[in-house]
Amino acid sequence: MSGGARILAALAAGLLFGLGLALSGMLDPARVRGFLDIGGAWDPSLVFVLGGAVSVSALGYGFSRRLARPALAGSFDLPTSRRIDRPLVLGASLFGIGWGLSGFCPGPAVAALSTGAAPVLVFVATMLLGMAAHGLQARGRR
Repeated sequence: MSGGARILAALAAGLLFGLGLALSGMLDPARVRGFLDIGGAWDPSLVFVLGGAVSVSALGYGFSRRLARPALAGSFDLPTSRRIDRPLVLGASLFGIGWGLSGFCPGPAVAALSTGAAPVLVFVATMLLGMAAHGLQARGRR
C-alpha cells in the first residue's frame, strides 16, 4: 500500500478515536479525576468507556492474530518482551501520577487541543518536552 493510504488510514483512525474520547467525556479532566478518585467522590461512568475500549481492543487483537500481515504494513509491530523491569514500573508510575494529577493522558490531551483551553496547552507542551528529554537521554545511553 502507498504511504498516502497509510496516512489517510491513520488520520481516519485518529479522528474516530478523538470523536470517541469527546463523546465519552474523556476530554473533561474533572470527570477523569472523579473516575480515578476511588476513595472519595468516585464517578464510575467511565468504567463503561474502559470496558468498551478493552472489548474493542480484544476483538481487534484476536482478529489480527488470524491475519498473515496487516493491510497497510509489511508486518505487525507487537511487543516481544514480557519482562516487568524498573523502567516499565517507573514509566507506568509516572503516567499514572500525571494522569491522576492532571486528569489527562496523552490521547485525550491531544484530542482536547481542539478546545484551546490553557491547561490542555500546558499539559501537551510539557508532555512534548518530557518526550524530547527522554529521547535525548535514551540517545545518550546508546
